[in-house]
Amino acid sequence: MRTFFHPDQMRHAPRFFLMRGAVRPNYEVPERAGALLAALHRLGLPPAEPPPAPRAALETVHAPDYLDFLAGAAAAWDALPEHGPEVVANVHPTPEMLAQGGRAPQGVVGRAGWHMADAACPVGPGTFAAARAAAGCALAAAEAAAGRSAYALCRPPGHHAYAARAGGHCYLNNAALAVEALRRAGAARVATLDLDSHHGNGTQGIFWERGDVLTVSVHADPDHYYPWFVGHAEERGAGAGAGCNLNLPLPLGTGDAGWLAAIAQGLAAIRAFRAEALVVSLGFDASEHEPLAALRVTADGFARAGAAIRALGLPAAIVQEGGYNVGRIGALLERFLTGWGGA
Repeated sequence: MRTFFHPDQMRHAPRFFLMRGAVRPNYEVPERAGALLAALHRLGLPPAEPPPAPRAALETVHAPDYLDFLAGAAAAWDALPEHGPEVVANVHPTPEMLAQGGRAPQGVVGRAGWHMADAACPVGPGTFAAARAAAGCALAAAEAAAGRSAYALCRPPGHHAYAARAGGHCYLNNAALAVEALRRAGAARVATLDLDSHHGNGTQGIFWERGDVLTVSVHADPDHYYPWFVGHAEERGAGAGAGCNLNLPLPLGTGDAGWLAAIAQGLAAIRAFRAEALVVSLGFDASEHEPLAALRVTADGFARAGAAIRALGLPAAIVQEGGYNVGRIGALLERFLTGWGGA
């Protein structure tokens, strides 16, 4: 299996986020990538260093004005008087504002609210470079996946990013970019399987009306867990994409048996869809040892998941998403990839 990582991914170093009204140190730290990188070396899978994603590739998924915002937000923020160290929105447009003809403002404070879903995606001076580097890894994994499998160590993650909005530690949707790359490479039908404990709302939104992409997400019940507003079983896609979105929300505290059963249901849907290629959004925050611990999946559960997904026999790009217990995620990656290789 080929693997990919770029050192620019360490340039994103967010300081905080809000949880239940409290300011907390940000979980999405550079040390996450360091732990996963060490695991790849222990496995004898040292990563190649692909170039950062070019603008043209990013525009296959993301809106130009959003990319302009990410590229220039930190510098514009630094020009403000009495500014904080990171771009963090303090106001967002409401449905009532948009119904009155609300539009994207010119100033960076307003643009932050327009292009950010929450306060968990601060932009610093190295954020866009890190996100482009992560996206480049996803694109390289998609290219290498033809006829085989490849792993992209993507950090920051991406599955909460919409076409024109960041959120939940995510800025560029690495999984969606990998899907588009696989489509360009000739796969007529591509499936995504999201194993992060949080619903892949950005990926769902990007492909909501697409009939050539099946999006499957196994995650904790959004009635009680981020992203709160979407990720329910009744969300099935629209237009040409009607029936091409499958959400498998699980009760908080679900362990291996329920999680693996949901994955099996997702794999059956992927077979029925007749996918020709697969993108796996691999999150380790479903682990029993995670800070939020919404699900209770063991290391053995991740190994069994890797084997089950590999048994599909599809060309696959594995794209790293969440997982925030730095002391555990490296071992979980080893177990998942060992399960994958042993299938």
